[in-house]
Amino acid sequence: MTDAYTRFTRTALGRQIVKKAGLPNPARLPRQADRPEPVLDPVVVLGSSAGADEVAALLLDWGADVRRRFEETPRVGSVVVVLDEVSAPRELGEIVLPLAGAMRSLAPGARVVTLSRPATGEDLARDAARGGVEGFVRTLGHEMRRGGTANGIQVADGVALTAPGVATTLRFLLSARSAFVDGQLIEVSTDAGRRPQQWDRPLEGKTALVTGAARGIGAAIARTLDSLGAELVLLDVPASGSELSRVTNELRATPLQLDVTSEAAGARTIAFLRERGITLDVLVLNAGITRDKMFANMTADRWDAVIAVNISSQISLVEALLSAGDDGADVLAEDLRVVSLASTSGIAGNRGQANYATSKAGVMALVAALARRLGERGTANAVAPGFIETDMTGRIPPLQREIARRANSLQQGGLPLDVAETIGFLCAPGAAGLRGQTVRVCGQNMVGR
Repeated sequence: MTDAYTRFTRTALGRQIVKKAGLPNPARLPRQADRPEPVLDPVVVLGSSAGADEVAALLLDWGADVRRRFEETPRVGSVVVVLDEVSAPRELGEIVLPLAGAMRSLAPGARVVTLSRPATGEDLARDAARGGVEGFVRTLGHEMRRGGTANGIQVADGVALTAPGVATTLRFLLSARSAFVDGQLIEVSTDAGRRPQQWDRPLEGKTALVTGAARGIGAAIARTLDSLGAELVLLDVPASGSELSRVTNELRATPLQLDVTSEAAGARTIAFLRERGITLDVLVLNAGITRDKMFANMTADRWDAVIAVNISSQISLVEALLSAGDDGADVLAEDLRVVSLASTSGIAGNRGQANYATSKAGVMALVAALARRLGERGTANAVAPGFIETDMTGRIPPLQREIARRANSLQQGGLPLDVAETIGFLCAPGAAGLRGQTVRVCGQNMVGR
């Protein structure tokens, strides 16, 4: 799915005009179907710590062509920069500067991933060095070309660089599944989780409930989770029954027609699951709406509708499912994964979307609190999409839509698949080490962090 401008830039005339006028030139982004291998070879691992050696060994186990320097490597596919032992800012240059001379030799769709530790407030020089990595990653995200991305993994002190959460995150960020994730830092705070028996089907034997699954991003989530091995329960409002039926028939899923804002939504969902003997391993809270208006013109019905669907319904459903075991059979499995849909509007705000931004900022706070509440029982995280090519964004006025498309480092809108792939990553067995995170899927939008 490409927009008219992007299609034009890929014609002979378009390439000529774009080059002469200095216009945005969005690159083709390889997705999983285009590039199924976990790592684009060759991969160069920078760093001299024991952790760097362990990461290199891990990549070799994945079948990657691993190098430890750029010499005699004319076209580099991936770079992993290991900064886990830096103790002062002056030490960063020795590790990262070899990459500077290789930036122009990176392959189309290349990946750069840093591995570092978060600041702890215990040592001034060490914290300054660790904090500096964030600025480095975000700048590289802006400077990558030809569809390449740069991201970082912050690994808590005491957690090995090969822990399940780190390995799962590294594999995701190096793969084509992360095509629209750029300039982000993802924290792995514990060594919980496990590596899947099959990396390509990590949800084999798991059951997932997806709300708002009839169309758009929700349907893409359903298809992606299905491809990863999950059995599916797909929920949407009765008014979307025909569309929901099409998706459930395609995926041989179980449909549930339900208004998530109804007072009995939680009880009805629990009864539905118990009647069918279903225990949920994954809960994806995707249902959402927009009712945009400048705040000076905002009405109570617009405000209340967005809050009800986008955040209040999530709280009610989660509370009901968590308490189901108090009065009967539990409907949630151990090692639960909850993933909710936030938005970059909730991070940076957005003109005309006070109600929507409020609800999505609430979602980010919700998953942070829920991750703490779940404890060892599971984890909760959120995904914050930027501009995604959907029917909803297709209704934005043309000029505003075009500006929104280009306002990121990749100079294009993302696809529903990009959001779905990130959710699939957060549902994986190894993602237990990610707790209360919000991962942006925005091509490194120019607003927010």
